[in-house]
Amino acid sequence: MKKFLFILVLPFLSGSTFSQKVLFETFPKKYVAYRTTEALVMNGLLDEADWQNVPWTDDFVDIEGSLKPRPVYRTRVKMLWDEEYFYIAAELEEPHLWATFTERETIIFHENNFEVFIDPNGDTHNYYELEINALGTIWDLLLPKPYRNGGAPISAWDVAGFKYGINLRGTLNDPSDRDTLWTLEMAFPWKILKEAAPGKRKPHPGEQWRINFSRVQWQIEAVDGQYKKVIKPETGFPYPEYNWVWSPQGVIDMHRPESWGYVQFSGLKAAEGGEPVVINPDEYLKFVLRELYYLQHRFFWAHQRYAKSLEELEPEDPEFFAPCPVVFDVARTRFRLSIPSAAGNATWHISEDSRIWKTSLKLEERGMFY
Repeated sequence: MKKFLFILVLPFLSGSTFSQKVLFETFPKKYVAYRTTEALVMNGLLDEADWQNVPWTDDFVDIEGSLKPRPVYRTRVKMLWDEEYFYIAAELEEPHLWATFTERETIIFHENNFEVFIDPNGDTHNYYELEINALGTIWDLLLPKPYRNGGAPISAWDVAGFKYGINLRGTLNDPSDRDTLWTLEMAFPWKILKEAAPGKRKPHPGEQWRINFSRVQWQIEAVDGQYKKVIKPETGFPYPEYNWVWSPQGVIDMHRPESWGYVQFSGLKAAEGGEPVVINPDEYLKFVLRELYYLQHRFFWAHQRYAKSLEELEPEDPEFFAPCPVVFDVARTRFRLSIPSAAGNATWHISEDSRIWKTSLKLEERGMFY
């Protein structure tokens, strides 16, 4: 399988520190979501025939991929859809069921949780995040753009009409016994998700959205009959949490929508199955633009301006970009990089704020790039 080299740039508040390169070993994960044949009851049991007739995703891995050990507890997901909802089912192995947050919009990841990330049009902007714990406490938010680009979460956004059910196989917050797992069933209404979707609508059969899932897991122990985070002696603070995900990010940052998985919405029913995921050739061109985006930001921190050519960026693998005629449109603090689409009837662009978008040749002739 072709490997993709992503230059992962992490500008900290000092504005001068970056992570090293990370080689993504595989293409982002893929999954086909089939249509339901019956009404699904959100009770967390996953006992309907439709759930039984669709596969699980691959088991979750560490957010950094093969750079870190595989998770000690299994996590996996299934997906379905119908005219009203996008359904997600999750199964999380858990010997110690723990959740105490009960107030909505609490920052749920300060305890164990499950998280859903949805970017309907794949441009890395205007995407949704929902976090939920074993008590069913929710934090839902809309991100206008990733944190790395100055995005601020809009917690006032409400996934109105969202339904869920949780089934606990064990006893919550009771260290005296050993638990097994918890299952989670969710229904996201299209009438809410379509706000950031192409055409302001639910997907058509064959279309793909960029989606990912994360499980936050803390090291806990029993203290006086209650679960507490394990303290790291050297620091006096809890050990960092684990982040286990479906499609690995390469860095500890879920807000890299370009690394999220591809979910293809099938017109087939759950029992019919067998549809392959077909990746549009333009997706590979978007990876090239993303590489250049990271190289540009690395160049900026070194020179306080953006590069005006590929040669000036000095990529370590120039042959990776050779087949793509990239056009640089650069000012000192802004840039737009462009590549013709695979079909040659449009152009893909990326800007300094990481957004990727497409223009048709007709719009380009009229000078309408944004």
